[in-house]
Amino acid sequence: VIGPEDPLAEGFGDAFRKEGIPVFGPNADGAKLESDKAFCKHLLRTASIPTAEARVFRSHAEALDYLDTREDPPVVKACGLAKGKGVIVPETLDDARRALELVMVKRAFGDAGNEVLLEDRLKGREVSVLAITDGRSIAILPPCQDHKRLLDGDLGPNTGGMGAYCPSPAIDEDLMAKIERDVLVPTVDSLKREGIEFRGVLYAGLMLTHSGPKVLEYNVRFGDPECQPLMARLRGDAVDLFLRTATGTLHDADFDWDPRAACTIVLAAHGYPDDPRKGDVIHGLDAVPADVLVDHAGTKRIGDDIVTNGGRVLAVTALGDTLADARVAAYDAASRIRFDGMQYRTDIGADIV
Repeated sequence: VIGPEDPLAEGFGDAFRKEGIPVFGPNADGAKLESDKAFCKHLLRTASIPTAEARVFRSHAEALDYLDTREDPPVVKACGLAKGKGVIVPETLDDARRALELVMVKRAFGDAGNEVLLEDRLKGREVSVLAITDGRSIAILPPCQDHKRLLDGDLGPNTGGMGAYCPSPAIDEDLMAKIERDVLVPTVDSLKREGIEFRGVLYAGLMLTHSGPKVLEYNVRFGDPECQPLMARLRGDAVDLFLRTATGTLHDADFDWDPRAACTIVLAAHGYPDDPRKGDVIHGLDAVPADVLVDHAGTKRIGDDIVTNGGRVLAVTALGDTLADARVAAYDAASRIRFDGMQYRTDIGADIV
């Protein structure tokens, strides 16, 4: 099971499959859905999958010239992998010019900024829909809601994700059927036409616009933090599910979902996302109730202490009969944990409770 996007893009899946080892995760060509936004946009257009209009630029000067023809600022996206931070949503054209300079001139995301996608900004509600596919069968997973911005009220810079909940009431059965029909199935079929047998996770970031769902992006692995509330609700053997996906027998998989809701709160380090501080001692982990999950990310042990060692430090996940109950339990547990400079949003799931 290959989790992060970098090893998928680098062809770890190809290498293991060459040795006859089943892999949950696509080969490098399939990983281009995430690692190359220009490729993804081309595939979406070719398959007539709903998405925003966009243009790709390799030249900073040409991108600036294009901005001069617009009346509204486009979303600026580094085409390569940027650890979930390569999307900038400007409020003005001057903001867009500064974003282009950051990506293409100052190289804030390194080689990920060799190409940029300038994309029309969509309005609506953003949701995440994940599916598992073995290249033939597709299993749609319960919809999740991510919160990308650092601060309450969806303010501040984009991050890798500050919290999530599952299921999302924004997607009912009819809408999910439409997403499966108009987005997910055509994506798998289009990959097949490209000669790509995709085995792993298809993560569709969608905007629910007035004209229907449109694809913002694809990831080729579980999202973080969407994976945490999703896996907390999984009833069944995750390893068996992944193995059946890897071996092309997903249609035989047997799994179900806990009817309860799950809510995840991310605790981030001081200075995240620009310059996270490391080395702050984490207190209170032993005070978290036993039925609450605490996943470690940016941590390490020094002697008897666990300290911060990255941007997003911990993810706290709780289940509840309702999302309101899950939120209360997750925030209660999060309040028991402390470290200097700890950041977390206080409004995860607040929009629907």
